[in-house]
Amino acid sequence: MGPENKKRKMGDSGAPGNSQRAPCPPRLPPLIQAGGGAEETGGACAVSGFLDWCKKMGVDLNHKVYISTYGTVSQYGMLAEDDLPAGEVLFRLPRSALLSQNTARICKLLEREQTVLDSTSGWVPLLLALMYEATDSTSPWAPYFGLWPELNPPDLPMFWSEDERRQLLQGTGVAEAVEKDLRNIEREYDSVVLPFIRRHPETFCAEKHSLDLYKRLVAFVMAYSFQEPLEGDEDSENDVHPPMMVPVADLLNHVAQHNAQLEFTPECLRMTTTRPVQAGQELFNTYGQMANWQLLHMYGFSEEHPQNSNETADIQMKTLREAALQVAGSEAERCRVNERWEFLRLIEMVGEDRAFVFGSKEVMTEEELQMCLKVLCMTAEEFEEFKENEGWEEDDEEEEEQTMTIQMLSRLPVCWRKLLHISATLTLETYATDLGTDHSAITDAAAYSKLSSREKHALQVRYGQKVILQQILEHTAC
Repeated sequence: MGPENKKRKMGDSGAPGNSQRAPCPPRLPPLIQAGGGAEETGGACAVSGFLDWCKKMGVDLNHKVYISTYGTVSQYGMLAEDDLPAGEVLFRLPRSALLSQNTARICKLLEREQTVLDSTSGWVPLLLALMYEATDSTSPWAPYFGLWPELNPPDLPMFWSEDERRQLLQGTGVAEAVEKDLRNIEREYDSVVLPFIRRHPETFCAEKHSLDLYKRLVAFVMAYSFQEPLEGDEDSENDVHPPMMVPVADLLNHVAQHNAQLEFTPECLRMTTTRPVQAGQELFNTYGQMANWQLLHMYGFSEEHPQNSNETADIQMKTLREAALQVAGSEAERCRVNERWEFLRLIEMVGEDRAFVFGSKEVMTEEELQMCLKVLCMTAEEFEEFKENEGWEEDDEEEEEQTMTIQMLSRLPVCWRKLLHISATLTLETYATDLGTDHSAITDAAAYSKLSSREKHALQVRYGQKVILQQILEHTAC
């Protein structure tokens, strides 16, 4: 459930939003003013109420920007009214305006019971805070929740039917990740949340604070929450604060080539431009380095190919084992493959649900891929020595300093390339359509325009992955 502020592998789950991110935009009325004058229509009154709330909370909005549903990539976003230089502050948000388990009205209750609210996701305290505040019209956060009538969630694949996920996302890994999320959500609600609700009938109601509401709020946190990094090692996966909701910041859209970023200071959070922005252009925050499968899985949208420079494709580690077994010419050789794979598992180099990750230009899991290919292609003598050293080898400093690019795959030993080629072929066979079919669907503008938004996003995910897998095939051909 949720993203991390770092590259992730297919099937990873459990961490909430990150420090530089903006969600799939909410469904709001047509025209909304943030910095200058504009005509309001219909439900824009909810946004006016939100902006009034922002003023009361001390949110400082730059008069050079405005918020609108016109001229944005997807419904709601922030645009520049005037030219903006790099380093321009778009808004400042005092920490008192943040909504978290520590600022909600039930913060003391959540703190007292924190030991029984532990869960795999780590989101339960925030979700309970949101359940309480979002269902109370007298909540001081009511103008914020008013932006999402009835808490309608983003169109994440978790809200698609099983048939839609199976038909549109076969082979991408998204359907499997969603099924895992849904199991975790239900288990977390039944085992942690519902018992807590029943212990506090004066604050919660099982009928009102239901599993359905919990699921919608999980999507809300997945799509709109932020995490502030702790000071220290930026590479540590656990080096982050609990998730929190950041008003205004969660209204900016995302693209890989963003032009703004969220910064944290002891007093406030501020969104700042990272490069000059011309009047009329949209301002984009970033989730971090997110492939299309991650964007669709956690936010309900994708970027059109080839705009997402962070696109990736996965080859499941067990697929490499399958390729090695195919190459084995006898039962004895297949036993040797299994023996070597078991050793790789014991030294935690491979896992049943893990994958090798390939970007459009480089191998993201270079260490694991090289080690596995090397071990599977070792002679019997080399493998015995490798086992005796418990998987340790002398470092090759020259190799360590050089990132493995996709083009460098063509220079790998022939036996390595053969295994990788078969693995990519097997992976492509898991999709319901081939690359040519998806290419035709994307390049035929008339046909593409007739697709539903779900069909378009799923197509972009499939196509981006297949393009990378095809590159792997071309560079590993023997």
